[in-house]
Amino acid sequence: MEQIQLLNLQEQELTQRRRFIMAHFAKIGKGNIVEKVVVVSNDVATTEQAGIDFLNQTFKTNDIWLQTSYNATIRKNYANIGYTYDQTKDAFIAPKPYPSWILKEDTCRWDAPVVKPDDGQNYKWNETIQNWELVE
Repeated sequence: MEQIQLLNLQEQELTQRRRFIMAHFAKIGKGNIVEKVVVVSNDVATTEQAGIDFLNQTFKTNDIWLQTSYNATIRKNYANIGYTYDQTKDAFIAPKPYPSWILKEDTCRWDAPVVKPDDGQNYKWNETIQNWELVE
């Protein structure tokens, strides 16, 4: 009997948590640029398509929406306004911070051409010399 009560409590706790879990969707505009990111209840967005349909019905549009994830389980990075959606990579990519930086194919994140020192001090990137400079 105690086991059944414990299972019921665990199930109730999971149900409570699910109420606060939300799906995030990015509106894709011209040039595959993210224009907006909105939140939809998981009760509504039971699938990505259900969330897209809900948003287009709510806003009375036929916009392109894609689901995004804070923990990067889909589309490699969480979408933010100004990011680009790359269809080939199925990934959201931040704007390139500096001309010399290189896109890592596996993460779709930008890396400096020189590894940032890991000595506990603060550094900033200097594009002119293409190296890290100590911030004093």
